[in-house]
Amino acid sequence: MADADKFVLVADGGDISRAAELRRIKFLATLVLVASVGVLVVAKIFERQYPALGYLAAFAEAATIGGLADWYAVVALFRRPLGLPIPHTAIIRQNQHRIADKLGEFIEVHFLSAAPVNSKLREVDFAKFISDWLQDTKKSRDLARFILRLLPAALDAAETSGLKDFVTRRVLSQVKDIDIAPLAAGALRGFFRDRRHQSLLNDLLAALNDTVSKPETLDLLRDKIRSELPTLLRLYRADAFLLKRIAASATTFLEEVRNDPAHPFRDEFDRILMQFVDKLEQEPVYSNKLDELKRDLLARPELAALGNDIWQNVKQFIDRSASGDSDVLQNHLTNVLVEAGKQLAGDSEMRGEINNGIVVVLRSFIADQKSGASRFISDQVKSWDMKQLIDLIEINIGRDLQYIRFNGALIGGLAGLALYSAEKFIRTL
Repeated sequence: MADADKFVLVADGGDISRAAELRRIKFLATLVLVASVGVLVVAKIFERQYPALGYLAAFAEAATIGGLADWYAVVALFRRPLGLPIPHTAIIRQNQHRIADKLGEFIEVHFLSAAPVNSKLREVDFAKFISDWLQDTKKSRDLARFILRLLPAALDAAETSGLKDFVTRRVLSQVKDIDIAPLAAGALRGFFRDRRHQSLLNDLLAALNDTVSKPETLDLLRDKIRSELPTLLRLYRADAFLLKRIAASATTFLEEVRNDPAHPFRDEFDRILMQFVDKLEQEPVYSNKLDELKRDLLARPELAALGNDIWQNVKQFIDRSASGDSDVLQNHLTNVLVEAGKQLAGDSEMRGEINNGIVVVLRSFIADQKSGASRFISDQVKSWDMKQLIDLIEINIGRDLQYIRFNGALIGGLAGLALYSAEKFIRTL
């Protein structure tokens, strides 16, 4: 891999101080090794003169061997001891790709498997975070502003891409396929069940009463009556008498129906309307007529022009809102978002559904992408500059590794002393 492609690791201030501490510990460990060698040499020189120094020589000799062995082990982990091409040294550097693959595989199997991922995701209350976030007016206002800035471009894209025409055609196609008759019958049944048609009847009766009482209406009725009466009766002004009686009877009837909620005419009116609803729901002729009316209405060019005008007005309004000329929509959207956050905070069932939904989505996403994450981790480790990585690892854990050298010298010395003492004891037997 080219050097330009290698990932560069940067040491921070803490690494610098740890590097200084590592150098100090390395110096002390080396000093212990040198001291062991020195003590060994002195003890061997004066051992014949002072036999007791044999114990010290045995301790120093074993300590030197233990210190050298652990020095070799620590150095071989990171680099070649003394630069010699000894097999199975510079272990990290020589196994960079294998370590990278195994690390990626370990992350995939043990960290990104279904059970730990599901368990960890279940610990997070995503819905509460969303609720708290939305209840913050400033954050909701920022979100509303962001949404409004996206809307003009989204609407333009919908027009230029043909999405608007496609959606319009789909909506019209769906509307054309809707059977209006059952919907109309159901709506009318609900309207009648709530007795709202009685208010409509009262308004109709009042309008009829006003119409009958108007002079122009009375004149028309009188002319009609005169045209139907024999000439003799017209001479005795029977038309005026009949008109007066008809008008009075009509007014009285209309007032009686209006003022009496239990008037028999109201029951008859209900029967007529329900009979119409039954026919609308059951007889194909009514369904066909409504379907023809619907298709004629949808085919009118005025409807398309009205839809286009509405679209343009909505676009202009959103453009003004997005540019800041009007804050009506932004304020309304902000209030909607804040209110949604409050309602979510008080609806534990909804929060549970949201959390479950998010967990399912994230769990599925992680399951689909975990192999890619494993490859990414592996590729990243393979791209690292190993010299820098080794220096960084040694800086962070090298201090503890150097104590292995101290322990090796001490334990080796004690072991050598024990073996020397055992040998002396055996020879005295």
